[in-house]
Amino acid sequence: MNTQRSIEERLWDYIDGLSTAEERPVVEQLLRDDTAWKSKYGELLKTDELLRVSELEQPSMRFTKNVMEEISKLHIAPATKTYINKKIIWGISFFFIALIAGFLLYGFAQMQWSVSDDSQVLKNVNKL
Repeated sequence: MNTQRSIEERLWDYIDGLSTAEERPVVEQLLRDDTAWKSKYGELLKTDELLRVSELEQPSMRFTKNVMEEISKLHIAPATKTYINKKIIWGISFFFIALIAGFLLYGFAQMQWSVSDDSQVLKNVNKL
C-alpha cells in the first residue's frame, strides 16, 4: 500500500510539474518500462483532465438574497448598553479610585511635616 501511494504521489508531482529535475527522468524511465506505472499514469491523466474541464458549482443568483432575507427576519443582537451591567463598571471604578486615594493618604501620612530649628538652608542662603 505504501508503494502504491508513493507511485501516485510521484505521478501527481510529475503531472503537476512539481517534481524535481533529478526525479523527472526517473519517472519518465519508469513510465516507459513499467506497465503498472503506465496504467496509473493514464488514470491520473484522465482524472486531471476531468478536474481541469469541470466547472465549480455555484449557488443560484438568488441564493445570497434569500439568505439575507432570512437573516433579516431574525432578531438582531441587543445594543451593548443592554448587556453590560453598569453596576459592575461603577464597582470597578470605585475600587480603583479608592485604591488611588488610599495610596495618596498613606504617602501623605508618611511625610514629616515639622520643621527643625537647625535650618541649614537659611544659613547657607545668608552666607551668599
